[in-house]
Amino acid sequence: MRGIILVLLGLDMLAVVGVMLAGVLGMADKTRDPRRANLLMRWRVGLQGLAILLVVILMVS
Repeated sequence: MRGIILVLLGLDMLAVVGVMLAGVLGMADKTRDPRRANLLMRWRVGLQGLAILLVVILMVS
């Protein structure tokens, strides 16, 4: 069980980095769309919340 949670946590961390990278590249674009930036921010916050939840589950188990 711990192994599965660790794998999920690693994948989630990679997803957070990917979303953050997409946001940074979007900020560098001259024709940026504020709606897309807002969507990426929501995804980042959600993925970071999931990472915290997985860490808490690891600590409890």
